[in-house]
Formats: sequence, C-alpha cells, structure tokens
Amino acid sequence: MIVTERLILTPSAVSDFDDCHAMRTDPEVMHFIGGSAPGEDTWIRLLRNVGHWTSFGYGLFTLREKDGGRFVGEAGLAHFRRGLGDQFDPFPEGAWALARSAHGKGYGTEALRAVHDWFFERRGVGRTVCLIDPANLASVRLGERLGYQAFDQADYKGKTQTMFERVP
Repeated sequence: MIVTERLILTPSAVSDFDDCHAMRTDPEVMHFIGGSAPGEDTWIRLLRNVGHWTSFGYGLFTLREKDGGRFVGEAGLAHFRRGLGDQFDPFPEGAWALARSAHGKGYGTEALRAVHDWFFERRGVGRTVCLIDPANLASVRLGERLGYQAFDQADYKGKTQTMFERVP
C-alpha cells in the first residue's frame, strides 16, 4: 500500500470489479483507451492486473481518496506484451485510467509519482515506457510531467499511438 497526501493506493483486487467496471463503461474515460468495455472484458483486465502482482511483485494499484475511500482510478507499472518490439515490450510500462470524477484534480500526477518512487526503491532505477494516443492531450501532459518523452510511434490495434520513455 502507498499513502499520498490525498490518496490510498492498493494492489488491484477482485473486490475492485464494480468500481473498475463503472469506470470502464464511461465513454468519456474510455474514449482514447479502447472504448466502453463489457463486464467480461473488465473482469479479464482486472484478473490480469491482479496476476501482475503475483507474477512480478508489482502492477496496477487501485486509487482511492484518503478521505472517504471513493474510487478514483487505477495506475501503476506492468508488462502488457503489446508486440511493439524490443524498444518497448521488455520494459515496465506506465499505465493509468482515472474515473471521470477524478479528472483535473492532479490525482494522476500524485499517484504516478508515488508509484514510480515506490517501484524504483524496490527495483532500482531503469527505463520505463508508456503508450498514449496522441489526441489524448491530458495523458500526454501527465506523461510529460512524470518525465516521459516521445521516442517513436507505433500502430497498435489499428491506431497510431505515441511511444514514450522515461530514462533516469
């Protein structure tokens, strides 16, 4: 668990399903990351997130407000094996999705800075990557605030995406 000024971050758990599914069916949240998801897809994604913790000792965290425990999203580092090549796939990938109620509050920056600090304390400093739709300006700005810089583009699921890297 990680505690920040306003958030509590816990490893993804099956008990997060209802909150995750509510977020993944919100068209505004999902516009740039695959569209609204049926319950089965949310379940599979949640099990993948839980499995990261067992397989790697890290993964995506569930983000909740410290005051009241309201779900605000998920964020972390993971291995998604996207098939984007040796310049991307072998490296931990930063990932995040924030519930609409959390947009514009700085929760993403707060959570992901804490996640990166936590990760590097345990694993040592190294290169991380992320994949962002170039039209998703909020995520591009968040990545840049975290120190990610664009290094290439890739076709992923029929769309051109920007690959970013964070090199210490």
